[in-house]
Amino acid sequence: MARLEGKTALITAAGQGIGRATAELFIKEGANVIATDINKDLLSTLKGAKIQVLDVTDQQAIKSLAKQVNKIDILFNCAGYVHHGTILECREKDFDFSYELNVKSMYRMIKAFLPAMLSSETNSSIINMSSVASTIIAAKNRFVYGTTKAAVIGLTKAVAADYVKENIRCNAIAPGTVESPSLQNRMKTMGNYEEAKKEFLARQPTGKIGTAEEIANLVLYLASDESSYTTGAVYTIDGGWSNT
Repeated sequence: MARLEGKTALITAAGQGIGRATAELFIKEGANVIATDINKDLLSTLKGAKIQVLDVTDQQAIKSLAKQVNKIDILFNCAGYVHHGTILECREKDFDFSYELNVKSMYRMIKAFLPAMLSSETNSSIINMSSVASTIIAAKNRFVYGTTKAAVIGLTKAVAADYVKENIRCNAIAPGTVESPSLQNRMKTMGNYEEAKKEFLARQPTGKIGTAEEIANLVLYLASDESSYTTGAVYTIDGGWSNT
């Protein structure tokens, strides 16, 4: 039997990167996947899922989708934004946008979909995307990113504590550097692509950058009943970066 047979999963930022790899894996494991992204074109090539354009910073759009979908068993909050810079290089609008996308979107998504999850007699799982650049370690030029990803950990633990007796599990994933279109864009904008790549690789003790598929496998575990004894946890998956 497939590991997610009969379960309905909603994934944000499913158009590419970790979200896309997770959507494809969930489909393979029998889930009914609702794949959302702000970019319709990125979703168009995803087969086997219900496609839904969604801006996770739009509260009304989230509420509308929650009414349409009714009940889900799995919510994977994957959408996020990486701002490059120190506190002195972080404008207020950069801070506000990072908080809006990295934290407040999760608050809105959970608040919209949790009531129906609570009304179900089945176990439900919420998985939030954090980062090792958070309360786990400090990363240079990740001031507001680390701030918001630390907030995600606090949000995750609070939700887990509040609903632990109501069949709701809530966990966070804290990846290190992962190969993705987002990473490629960041390296290109840093001026010297090859030097940027060397810098990212240098901080990985394993000598390699993680893949979206590796992260997706961890998301699958947390979404499945195999992790039924796990809630309020933060799973580091970073190639040993935070252990150096």
